Amino acid sequence: MPVEVILKTKIEGLGSEADIVSVKPGYARNFLLPKDFAAPATLATKRQVEELKRKRAEREAAEMNAAQELAGKLGKLKLVFILESGEGQDKVFGAITTHDIATKLKEAGHDIDRKKIDLAKPIKELGEHEVVLKLTTDIHAKLNVTVNHPAPKVAPAAEAATEAKGGKKAKAKKA
Repeated sequence: MPVEVILKTKIEGLGSEADIVSVKPGYARNFLLPKDFAAPATLATKRQVEELKRKRAEREAAEMNAAQELAGKLGKLKLVFILESGEGQDKVFGAITTHDIATKLKEAGHDIDRKKIDLAKPIKELGEHEVVLKLTTDIHAKLNVTVNHPAPKVAPAAEAATEAKGGKKAKAKKA
């Protein structure tokens, strides 16, 4: 027979603060109640629900504002990755994954969990790509990711001049 409890904190897949949920007795007795994640739904605790709902509304409003601000910043950000590619091909050696994007974002000062990056499959082509970040259930940010191939290596000017004349570097001989 299910037991009714009032959640004190948000629990993924179950509910948020101040939600009255029905759970199995063992789950309530062995996990929710000892860790202070929930309280039994009695008449006295139901009065506390109003205070929890107020805290929940304040927290959610603060999270929404922070997520909207972050979405604005991320929309302006452009991440550039350099990968080797075959000559004249758009395919690259390697791939850009959510882990790579999360690492670049962290270097740019934005600590975003890689699970919030919506990337159906790794990026394996040169060019510009648009990646969606799911900051909250309602707020999504679009991030520009560019994949380029490395610039061609240029020989130093002194070596280039010697090679142009057809000369070779002198090697020291042992006597």
